[in-house]
Amino acid sequence: AATGPAPHLKRAGGTATVKTMLLEWCRARTRGYQNVDVQNFSGSWGSGLAFCALLHSFFPDTFDYGSLDPGARRHNFALAFATAEERAGCAQLLEVEDMVRLPVPDAKCVYTYLQELYRCLVAKGLVKTKKR
Repeated sequence: AATGPAPHLKRAGGTATVKTMLLEWCRARTRGYQNVDVQNFSGSWGSGLAFCALLHSFFPDTFDYGSLDPGARRHNFALAFATAEERAGCAQLLEVEDMVRLPVPDAKCVYTYLQELYRCLVAKGLVKTKKR
């Protein structure tokens, strides 16, 4: 059986396949959100809006996505991480200050956080996975 932060993403093919699947899942969940274009685990997440869009796609009643400003990075990260913790039970593995200090987020940190968020959403029954 698969173990680790996102066991439901585990498929034959190793880490690269899991990363690709997680990136595709993020892209699909955020498609159509203004100012969001998920292409990678670093620069695509720099404004905080991709995190907000991903969470808004699951919890649309939590905040008004349309009112968010791409330049308000600190606010966007804080909103996303608080929403993930409160609504999905996802540990805040990323610090808002670290995200704001870096012009481009660290890809490994973003990837790890998104794995944990995915795992939490699966645990809450909000993401359906194939039974094996």
